[in-house]
Amino acid sequence: MTIVADNKIPFLQGALESHADIRYLPAKEITHERVKDADALIIRTRTVCNAELLEHTNVKFIATATIGYDHIDASYCRENNIRWVSAPGCNSSSVMQYVASALLALAKEKSVDLSKRTLGIVGVGNVGKKVARLAELLGMDVLCNDPPRMRTESGLDFVSLDEILAECDIITLHVPLTHQGADTTYRLVNEDFFSQVKKGTILLNTSRGAVVDSSALKQAIKSGTVGATILDVWEHEPEIDRELLQLVDIATPHIAGYSADGKANGTSVCVRAVSDFFNLEMPASWYPEIPQALQAMNIVIYGNGKSLQEILYEACLRTYDIRFDDAKLRQSPETFEQQRSDYYVRREFPCYEIVLQHPEREAEFALRNLGFTLINTEQ
Repeated sequence: MTIVADNKIPFLQGALESHADIRYLPAKEITHERVKDADALIIRTRTVCNAELLEHTNVKFIATATIGYDHIDASYCRENNIRWVSAPGCNSSSVMQYVASALLALAKEKSVDLSKRTLGIVGVGNVGKKVARLAELLGMDVLCNDPPRMRTESGLDFVSLDEILAECDIITLHVPLTHQGADTTYRLVNEDFFSQVKKGTILLNTSRGAVVDSSALKQAIKSGTVGATILDVWEHEPEIDRELLQLVDIATPHIAGYSADGKANGTSVCVRAVSDFFNLEMPASWYPEIPQALQAMNIVIYGNGKSLQEILYEACLRTYDIRFDDAKLRQSPETFEQQRSDYYVRREFPCYEIVLQHPEREAEFALRNLGFTLINTEQ
C-alpha cells in the first residue's frame, strides 16, 4: 500500500509507516506523475484534487487535514468512486483564539470598548459558534447569519445578511468558499456589500480570500466606509495584493487555524480515516504528542481595578500575540508560504493556567469559559 502525503502536515511522520509506504512530498510536487500509483493521499489546501491530478491513477482515498475542502472536486471523486474526508472543526478553537487576539489588540490600539459594539457573524458553523461565545463573554451584542442553517433548523435566532450590514459595528466571516447555488460565497463581500454597511465598520476575514473582492475592499478602506480591517486570507495567495497589505490594520499569512492543537486534530482525523478505510487496525484513540509553546504556560494577571476587556487582553495576547505575525508578514510578504510552512508552536487557551490576583467574578467566569484553568485566585 502506498500513501503520498504533504511533507508539511505536522505530527504525521511515524504514524503510518508500519502499515504503508509513505512518500512525503512538498505540496507543489504532488502531481499526477507522483500520485498515479498511490492508494491514498493525505493533503492540505494547496493540493487541488481534480481530474488533472487523479485521472488514471490508483487513488482510492483522500484525507485533507483541513476544515475546508474547496480544493477537492467532490463531483469527480463521487463519479470515480474515490472516497474523501476533511477535518471539520479541527482548528475551530485556534481560529477563535486568533479572533480574540485580533479584536482585543485592535480595540486597545483604537481605544474601542467592545462591550458597546455589535458583532455580526456570517457563517455559524464550528468556528462561528465559538466566536459567538467569545463575543458574548466580551459583553458584545451578537447577530448571526447562516442561510443554510436558517432554512433547515428551527428555533435558532438567525438574522438576514441585510440586518448584519445595517446593525453591526464589526463583521467577521466564517463561511466556506462556494461558487454556485443559492448560498454562493465567492466575492460575497463586494461593492454592494460595502454600500450597505455602517460607516467605519470593522471587517475580519479568516475564511477564504476569494470571499472578499479585494478591489472593492481597497476602495471601502480608502473611502472610510471600512474603519479597520483584519485579514488572514487573501485573494490569489500566496501572491498577495501589496497595496491591500499596506491598507489593512492587521495582516497575517493564512494562519488563524494554525495552532499546534488544531494541526494535531487535523492530522489525527486523517490518520484514523486512512486506518478505517484500509482496515489498518490502528488504535481509535491515536493522537500525536504536541510540544510545549515557547512562552511560559503560566500567566499571572493582577485584576485589581482592571476592566474585563483589559484582563482578557492580557490573558489572550499572552497565549498568542497577533502583532508578531502581522509584523513578520509586512516585513517579508514574499515568504507568505514559507511563514505558513515554518509556523511556530502556538498552543490554545486550555493549555494555560492563570493566576488571577484580586479577581472579579465576571473575569473568572469569562476566562474559565474560554478554556483557561484558573489557580490560586485571591480576593
